[in-house]
Amino acid sequence: MPQTVKVIGAGLAGCEAAFRLAEEGFVVELYDIKPESFTPAHSNKNFAELVCSNSLKSNDVFGNACGLLKEEIRQLGSLTMQAAEVSKVPAGGALAVDRDIFADYITQKIKSHKNIKIICREVQKIPPAPCIIATGPLTCGPLAEDIMQKLGGGLHFYDASAPIVSAESIDMSRAFAGGRYGKGGDDYLNCPMTREEYKEFYSALMSAERAQLRSFEKREIFEGCMPLEVMAGRGEDTLRFGPFKPVGLKDGEGKSYYAVLQLRKENLEGSAYNLVGCQTNLKFGEQKRVFSLVPALKGAEFLRYGVMHRNTYINSPACLNADFSLKSDPCICFAGQITGVEGYVESAASGILSAIHLSRRLLGREILLPPEHTVCGALSRYIAADNKDFQPMNANFGLLGAAATGIRDKKERYRHLAERALTQIREYKDLLCQ
Repeated sequence: MPQTVKVIGAGLAGCEAAFRLAEEGFVVELYDIKPESFTPAHSNKNFAELVCSNSLKSNDVFGNACGLLKEEIRQLGSLTMQAAEVSKVPAGGALAVDRDIFADYITQKIKSHKNIKIICREVQKIPPAPCIIATGPLTCGPLAEDIMQKLGGGLHFYDASAPIVSAESIDMSRAFAGGRYGKGGDDYLNCPMTREEYKEFYSALMSAERAQLRSFEKREIFEGCMPLEVMAGRGEDTLRFGPFKPVGLKDGEGKSYYAVLQLRKENLEGSAYNLVGCQTNLKFGEQKRVFSLVPALKGAEFLRYGVMHRNTYINSPACLNADFSLKSDPCICFAGQITGVEGYVESAASGILSAIHLSRRLLGREILLPPEHTVCGALSRYIAADNKDFQPMNANFGLLGAAATGIRDKKERYRHLAERALTQIREYKDLLCQ
């Protein structure tokens, strides 16, 4: 009789883990609180909900480490990549998706699998082995307390998301379509500002009232998800070298601007647009006041305001092996952002890998880590390596030994690293099939 494995949490990591185990013949009990309850960051009744249409980031395999990681997990049969393919929307070099189609695809794949039983229930303790905990960066309540007690405490940082506005409320006479340096077609809308308009916006942003953080939470902000107002606090021109960078953006008459806010399609039909790089913790009324100072958004209708929430991750180097298993009980695994991999694609990768390793362990087979020069392998080793200042980590070429290649040209260096990683991940895939 097939062995039963419990998977706790139906985000990307949990769904990837459950699907992989089920495909390999295990009976999977997938626990999630949806649709009876939701975390502060979620509202969709389906599994694998993304907060942003561009959450899967770049699709550039040879120039971006997250793009490379996507190709690696495609090679490993990623359910996330299957869903992205059927739900993608135009976004230049990014892999943007229609979030509703994306989540529905994964949910239906999970619900229709003969080996997966879905249980809508809050899990309050780490279950007996074998199991995979993939409850995400908002793990809270009794389960979080149990994890902290058994694993020696938890660490926290903050995450933020950007506002979304309706397309019909954008003043198209004050915006122009086009990608930076003419790349990406018309996937982005550009909202230009003169020097005076930008300074008025900046002044309003810096004086705007922020939502209060709870006093008992540790106030750390992960650099990759920094709220716009925090970034702006580093100097008046900081945004103009970041999300409001005007370089490479000219309107139909060839005119350049002092600053440009870009908008990206949030869904296939283009009825909603995300304010690129504008993740924020301003109060909702303040968000409307401040962003409405961008000329093209003067009359904007906000479909969703930006929110900021606490993310939780465990001290993985102290308690996890590189195969995502507990050092104290290798048939209990963790996966997703709770392990300290930062990002949706990274989370999905950890879900696949934890399932691969747990499956092999339960079948009495040798544990095979991905090669260290793949992004999968580098992230696996990162979360388990001794690190007294452990922080969440995105996919990046630095993890692949970029400095050791001796290749000075960045494009050539990245291509070399990507080609090596793709060769190794294909060899790894073949090894798993033996």
